[in-house]
Amino acid sequence: MTDRTAIITGGGAGIGRGLVMHFIGLGWRVAALDIDAEALAELSGLLPADRFLAVECDVGKEAPVRAAFATIAKWTESVDLLVNNAGIANPFVGPLEDLTLDRWQAAIDASLTAAFLCTREALPLLRKAAPSCVVHMSSTRAHQSEPHTYAYAAAKGGVSALAHAMAISLGPDIRVNAVLPGWIETGPWQKAAKRREPAYSAEDTGQHPVGRVGTVEDIAGAVEWLAGAGFVTGQEIVVDGGMTKRMIYAE
Repeated sequence: MTDRTAIITGGGAGIGRGLVMHFIGLGWRVAALDIDAEALAELSGLLPADRFLAVECDVGKEAPVRAAFATIAKWTESVDLLVNNAGIANPFVGPLEDLTLDRWQAAIDASLTAAFLCTREALPLLRKAAPSCVVHMSSTRAHQSEPHTYAYAAAKGGVSALAHAMAISLGPDIRVNAVLPGWIETGPWQKAAKRREPAYSAEDTGQHPVGRVGTVEDIAGAVEWLAGAGFVTGQEIVVDGGMTKRMIYAE
């Protein structure tokens, strides 16, 4: 066991759930924020009550975030690691001419606004644990896109920029970096009602120079490394199996 503490947003499912389980496995205390009460309740039933705190919260809205961090501040005196992982999973929004402002704003708020709000509210706890660390979960789509992913790409690009801006302002006490996942399989890390086992074609795996699709454990390993990498700040760490480095020609 360790006295180290992490806060992970979007911790109920997907990459966030994997991060919660990973750091609990390392002996950390972990607070998970998520809008999905069912997913949080399921996690609470799996994890030790003295090491895990579940907080239902819409991290894209100011008042719920303030309330959530007030709850966390009663649970722990300091925080060593904040992972701003929450976001909208599906990046596709359809043709630009049909994209409503509400749907655009929802994608921005879920990732970029949430990262701002949660980091701001976490600062007193992070400073008490200094040197401490913030990891923003960006995406390879911050640098390359598929059709009709405008809001998601803009949100994740903003998250990457926010990482280096915060690193300059919050150092030396708080390091801030961004992890950019590529194709990561999250099916086994959903709540029970949505859990699924993956199946891939040779074409799927062949897009990756490492020969496979990424796993949630790959992202957890990168975040763990950043938590201990005391001379790394303001960086984008791409975790994509080399997919974005592979040249693909039209046939």
